Amino acid sequence: MSEQSKSFLSERRGFLAAALATGFALAVRPVAASTIVTDSEGLEVGPAFVERGDVELPVYVARPANASGRLPVVVVVQEIFGVHEHIQDLCRRLAKLGYLAIAPDLYFRQGDPRKYPEIEALQREVVSKVPDAQVMADLDGTVAWAVAHGGDGARVALTGFCWGGRIAWLYAAHNPELKAIAAWYGRVEGKASDNTPTQPVDVAAQLKVPVLGLYGGKDQGIPLDGVERMRVAIKRSGEPSRIVVYEDAGHGFNADYRPSYHRAAAQDGWAEMLKWFRSHGV
Repeated sequence: MSEQSKSFLSERRGFLAAALATGFALAVRPVAASTIVTDSEGLEVGPAFVERGDVELPVYVARPANASGRLPVVVVVQEIFGVHEHIQDLCRRLAKLGYLAIAPDLYFRQGDPRKYPEIEALQREVVSKVPDAQVMADLDGTVAWAVAHGGDGARVALTGFCWGGRIAWLYAAHNPELKAIAAWYGRVEGKASDNTPTQPVDVAAQLKVPVLGLYGGKDQGIPLDGVERMRVAIKRSGEPSRIVVYEDAGHGFNADYRPSYHRAAAQDGWAEMLKWFRSHGV
């Protein structure tokens, strides 16, 4: 590789890494006093890059420092706000427990969600332009990268939040190689579009991985009747999936940096997720 090519690659990676810089998305500021901050002591953390054809997918990685042997892997799928500080903090929490946690920036081709001060503009200008097929392929690449960089291919799980909760359900019907998945308050029904042709309820009978669904009983955006239809539909998959509803919690109840945070539901959901992973060998 020529010096000019090396310089270009370095500049390009620097630009991509900026999308994973520490900080919260503009649309969620100011952050709440309840925000949890997990340090990186004893961890290796930072951006990395997954080759995806002619582009490089930025990922945030956290893992125990100086770990011996292959590590169990948890792929963390972002909220609508991207891989901002909260998602990075979740990765560090998982790394403290011994996981190689990796969060891919699944919007990077379409834009930087951290820069939008309003959710409506973010949804219109970035999120709506992200094809499900692209996301599934990027997650495949992320899993492969994690396994090639110290992860144990026989112990891979995935969790997703909000936008990522819907993706988690879809990925359970896409990749049978994972051991377990946890979907946090992800939409299960909705209108089809070119970029989102199917919804989780459409593929519920085709799940190839056991999924734990975590929902809030007071979620204004995800009606409970839809969650109940999903609960019925997943029984036809043959996988031991289940759904837990926290009656007093709303949408985003694990988002400790927002007013939606519900401490009791978040703590119980996190414990249930870890138990779910471990019960399936991750």
